[in-house]
Amino acid sequence: MEIAIVAALSSLLGVTVGGLISYKLQKARFEQEFLLKREENKTENVAEDTIRYYLKDEGHLLRSFKHLSTKIAGFKEDELRRLLVRAGAVRFVSKEDKKEWWCLVSRLPEYYAREKEKRAKNKIQKE
Repeated sequence: MEIAIVAALSSLLGVTVGGLISYKLQKARFEQEFLLKREENKTENVAEDTIRYYLKDEGHLLRSFKHLSTKIAGFKEDELRRLLVRAGAVRFVSKEDKKEWWCLVSRLPEYYAREKEKRAKNKIQKE
């Protein structure tokens, strides 16, 4: 009976050690592949960070597409729009001149609050 217990425990120990080694190797491999993929897409990742920087600017709630395209050069218009969406931005098109304006989703409550205030002021002025 003792031989069976020793055999079971040694098998369990072997499987546990093998599993831990396999886990550590897979984790290291995954981290290396992640870094390689990140390096491959470095230009787009940096462009997204730059977009977030300009859209988080406290002085400007919305940024025009034209302004962003001058700051983030080297991308076609559709590529830049795709990067804007990946960065978490949404597009607004003005009714008057059909210009594109972009805002971060995280700043939408602030945008809608300002719009609500503008409407209230316009309503008061009309009366």
